[in-house]
Amino acid sequence: MLRSVGQRPVTGSDKDSRVLELRSAVSRLRRELAAHPAEFPDRDIAEEELAALDAMAAGGAPETARLRRSLLLIAGAIGSVSALARGLSQVREAVDLFGEPPGR
Repeated sequence: MLRSVGQRPVTGSDKDSRVLELRSAVSRLRRELAAHPAEFPDRDIAEEELAALDAMAAGGAPETARLRRSLLLIAGAIGSVSALARGLSQVREAVDLFGEPPGR
């Protein structure tokens, strides 16, 4: 398994600070999205991918490539909603904690 220097393997437990940060950022964005009054065409996609990110973090050993795929789908779904930009940025920063996908 390739890891960035100084990073621990993801165990899925609450002991890995990266997992805690990801789950916290995802939870915040999910709340912000739920409270956002406007409907938009890809809202369901964003909600589904946020749920998938949370499940990956809770289930242990999330794959970096899968995290990034979900992030890309979420960004595409809500990227034009400026009220959610900060929450989306926090999720991106949390995903970045897991490093680059292998092969890059």
